[in-house]
Amino acid sequence: MNISYNLLKDLIDFDLSPDETAKALTRVGLAVEGVHTVGGDFVLDIDLTSNRPDCLSHLGVARELSISLDRELKLRPVEAEMPMPPVLAGDVVRVDASDLCHRFTARIIRGVKVGPSPQWLVERLESIGERSINNVADITNYVMHELGQPMHSFDLDKLSGNRIVVRRAADGEKITTLDEVERELDSSMLMICDAEKPVAVAGVMGGIESGISDETTNVLLEVAYFDRASIRATSRNLGLATEASYRFERGVDIDNLKRASDRAVELICELAGGEKGEFIDIYPTHQTATIVVSNDISASVKRLTGLNVDEVECDRILTRLGIARQPDSNEYKSPSWRHDIAIEEDLVEEVARHFGYENIESELPPAYGAGEYLPSEDRIRSVRSALSALGFSEAMTYSFIDVEHDDKFDLVTVQDSNSGFVTLKDAVIEGAVRMRPTMLPGLLDAVRLNLNYQRRNLKLFEIGKAFIGGGNGQLPSEPRLLTIALTGSEVFASTVADGRGQDLFDAKAAFETVASTLGISMPEFRSSAAKHLTAGRAADVYVDGVLAGSVGRLHDSIASNYKLKRDVFVGELLLDVLLSASPESVVYKPLPRFPGVSRDVTFAVDRNFQYSSLAAAATTDDTLFDGSKLVGTFERDGERTITIRLNYRSDDRTLTDNEVEAVHNTVLANIQHSLGLSPKA
Repeated sequence: MNISYNLLKDLIDFDLSPDETAKALTRVGLAVEGVHTVGGDFVLDIDLTSNRPDCLSHLGVARELSISLDRELKLRPVEAEMPMPPVLAGDVVRVDASDLCHRFTARIIRGVKVGPSPQWLVERLESIGERSINNVADITNYVMHELGQPMHSFDLDKLSGNRIVVRRAADGEKITTLDEVERELDSSMLMICDAEKPVAVAGVMGGIESGISDETTNVLLEVAYFDRASIRATSRNLGLATEASYRFERGVDIDNLKRASDRAVELICELAGGEKGEFIDIYPTHQTATIVVSNDISASVKRLTGLNVDEVECDRILTRLGIARQPDSNEYKSPSWRHDIAIEEDLVEEVARHFGYENIESELPPAYGAGEYLPSEDRIRSVRSALSALGFSEAMTYSFIDVEHDDKFDLVTVQDSNSGFVTLKDAVIEGAVRMRPTMLPGLLDAVRLNLNYQRRNLKLFEIGKAFIGGGNGQLPSEPRLLTIALTGSEVFASTVADGRGQDLFDAKAAFETVASTLGISMPEFRSSAAKHLTAGRAADVYVDGVLAGSVGRLHDSIASNYKLKRDVFVGELLLDVLLSASPESVVYKPLPRFPGVSRDVTFAVDRNFQYSSLAAAATTDDTLFDGSKLVGTFERDGERTITIRLNYRSDDRTLTDNEVEAVHNTVLANIQHSLGLSPKA
């Protein structure tokens, strides 16, 4: 953000040099990255964070400086004026989308003579990086930088019906903007139209057909407040970013519209010879000021920062910032230009930065509780160690993802949430406005990155939080997840040759290892229909009968989006479900003294048959039966078979053939009765 030193001095009296001004602003959190000489002016390059749109103007910066210097701002009073009555105003301006246009003001200025701007105005604009166009356009740009309110001037005589209609565009409607590019619109975009067609993309850029030209004599000046999310979406969809959209996206001051309009009209009448006419103010959507409660602001500042600031000084700082304490109460009212003041901690931050972060003293924290782990931290550390021992590497990915992932993954997290997603108003990364409900997109990004660097054998895991719900005034839930991704082959130490390829059983084994490490019962795997996994090669994971996650081969449609050309196996578990499961008692059992007997049995099955059903049927109450294991499956000429191994053992003797045969026949009879399967000869 470029700030003119001379323009600052028009708004506040001070005698600091440009370099001293830069230091004073940096001290209160407006970091000045450089001071440059431009003509007879100095330009301060300020690095602003997205939560401070009030400082995207010289007025906002002067307000911050006024507190440090304890000086008053030099602001012209807003002219008291009755706008045109609504019954007449509707013939000139109509707002059909009050949810997207919260306030719209228009001023008619007649008898304007458009021409070059005076030299002082040209120099002011050039110093902050704006080129001169003509006196009317230059004035709207100048006032935007001075007061922070974008505005647009229309040639009134070019507006069909000499009127304005603020509405959503129709799908397929088109407009040629001032940059001479024809743009196709859709119904999500807010337009400023005349009686027939769009004449400006609201909050972004005007149209060329209604623009100011040398022949213009009558001007309609628009100063409005548009919905932030709408302007952001329209700007992104059209690929059109402007100084106006940059400010509207972050939030302007809805109570500053009249002041900005008056200032622009004053300059137009002075520099372009116009005559001020009718004023229209349509205000369909009033905003409610945020009230922040602080029972003792001085004590809160001390508690959170260690600074000793008395209540009088706290109130002075907050009042000069426009955050006024309500009479005889502990409530503070946030001003219309500060969209980031919401909780008591925000008040403390304002006091601390103006009192001086440099005044915060170094102090050791109290010893009690310092350095303690959370109750589950030891168990989570053991999970990390177990997965590392299996050859996994831990990944750490962003907590925000793109909205394009919304419908691609079945979320295990939705079962313990209210519903819905958590969305950021201001994205840290372009397009990434969704707080992650699953960690799979981030981990798949890590897989793709590694593959691009020729690391083809991967075993990654991540432990972190997901974010779900938060509707109806409720806070979002933050379940902890364990997510894994495997691809490629096993890697052995001291050799460059790849081992066997990793598959679904490796992913399942990782989850079984986690359960074993936590000392809980082995997870149960049931066939899954998760849309991000491949049917027939996926399983839902249950722990003590509770759905805890899923595991399987990544679906081809998602793999192709990530340009993954090999099998990738992924899994995600609700870590809180595992941590809440009751640990099993560790029971000592001596090694068997007598040999066991195993018999492999093969059954012919169809393609949809699941081994879990066979394992459940292959059982008996006889103590000689020692369980079953899967040997493998085989398919040939359209026939599919499955082979299992049935084990028999006694703790006090070697079994005879007759004993084994009797128990074995009972197990086969149970399989026949439950599933209708007979051993294949």
